[in-house]
Amino acid sequence: MTKSPRRVAREALALARQALPGYSCPTSRHDFTQAQLFAVLALKTFLKTDYRGVVAFLDDFPELRADLGLTKVPHYSTLCYAERRLLKKGGSASSSARPSAAPGSAA
Repeated sequence: MTKSPRRVAREALALARQALPGYSCPTSRHDFTQAQLFAVLALKTFLKTDYRGVVAFLDDFPELRADLGLTKVPHYSTLCYAERRLLKKGGSASSSARPSAAPGSAA
């Protein structure tokens, strides 16, 4: 287990690059890759802060931005939308279906 935010961010970026497509939409502005946003969200969790906190952290540490390949710091709302999309928070097609009956109950 590491205590280094830079190591966490670099590891998250490397893993996300292997697992995620570059961009969520072919017609998006392509300001940030999904891997970059995922790494920032991992950093947010590691630092136990909110969206604005991790944005301020990135603003203060140019070395970390360089590690992530960020030419600018994402807006906090960009991180919020990315978290919903990447972590499937806030609903997906399967979450709108009615839950099945509890095990052992009569249907």
